[in-house]
Amino acid sequence: MSEDHTHVQEFFGVRAADWDRKFPEDGPAFATAVAEFGLRPGDRVLDAGCGTGRALTPLRAAVGPTGTVLGADLTPQMLAAAQRAGRAEEGTLLLADVARLPLRDGALDAVFAAGLIAHLPDPGANLRELARVVRPGGRLALFHPIGRAALAARHGRELTPDDLRAERNLGPLLAGSGWEMTSYADEDARFLVLAVRRA
Repeated sequence: MSEDHTHVQEFFGVRAADWDRKFPEDGPAFATAVAEFGLRPGDRVLDAGCGTGRALTPLRAAVGPTGTVLGADLTPQMLAAAQRAGRAEEGTLLLADVARLPLRDGALDAVFAAGLIAHLPDPGANLRELARVVRPGGRLALFHPIGRAALAARHGRELTPDDLRAERNLGPLLAGSGWEMTSYADEDARFLVLAVRRA
């Protein structure tokens, strides 16, 4: 296991049990982002880096009983927290690295990724892997329940021009990874980027 994986697992592993209690106001933001994502009944969707599974309930509601909902995360403690919260009833939980997903090419209609991009060791390659498992014309949502400036302030840092999530940086990164960005929103109360898988 790489140092990147170890760092991510250590960081989130010790925080998993209290994660939902620490961010109790995030639920409505997840539901709103999923609603804007435009999923349809019967869609097959992956919550990549699902953490405690806060998106699984709105994702299930969006795709209905005929849809498929998967939640993949690298940290066992996060998946255990999702299980304890009853969210495993909404979809299948996978202990998996989003850099090497155990899914066939084009298996999915969509990928929802909350707070994931900042933790990817190789964003270009990792976004290409997400593109691999999504059919042409399928969708990607990169989400965070607060915007870049609010998140930077929470962490006591300044936004810099090389911030990966800045529109001028993220657009070309997505384009080079098999995606076309269709909308970009960076507001105090949310960060939501939508993209479509190119053919």
